[in-house]
Amino acid sequence: MDRKEKMQIVIKRLRKEYPELKCALNFSNPFQLLVATILSAQSTDIQVNKMTKTLFQKYQTIRDFAEASPELFRTDVSSVNFYNNKAKNIQATASMVLDQFHGKVPATMQELIQLPAVARKTANIVLYNAFGITEGIAVDTHVKRLANRLGLTRHEDPVKIEKDLMAITPKADWGDLTHMLIEHGRAVCQARKPMHEKCVLADICPSREI
Repeated sequence: MDRKEKMQIVIKRLRKEYPELKCALNFSNPFQLLVATILSAQSTDIQVNKMTKTLFQKYQTIRDFAEASPELFRTDVSSVNFYNNKAKNIQATASMVLDQFHGKVPATMQELIQLPAVARKTANIVLYNAFGITEGIAVDTHVKRLANRLGLTRHEDPVKIEKDLMAITPKADWGDLTHMLIEHGRAVCQARKPMHEKCVLADICPSREI
């Protein structure tokens, strides 16, 4: 079978396996999702959700983030990896949203990727989960790993992986594909040792023979 046919099988089986799909990050508005997504890089969603539970109570508006004491804000996000850079980028993003986008998170890819620390992955997550806009496929570590193991791409670069996946996936499934691959990556196709005996995709996965 070709990659497009394989993707149809992947989507059909994973939709059945994971019928309730949603963003793993907790948020109440687009800016909170933007902040949580920035914080989630090289950190777990569980870790981020635990921290943002109190962070979003303390900083309730975009201006609160922008005008916070940098030292205090760094302390407030210090439980995640690379918190210094993340804190700096979040505050710079808050200021830019206020100054250049009239206090509203932009809802286009072109505008979102102008924000500090926002590349296509983060922008895709925000667009789909906060605005219901399908622009592309968010490629995180799980999506990258599964796409390669399943033989859906040969690339390591997230942008190239995204292009490969978009070419073989119906646009209506772009947003949910990320969630399905993440769920499957956490539950079965784990980084250290994939559980082929529990995998609904084992019969079409080249990595089962490795």
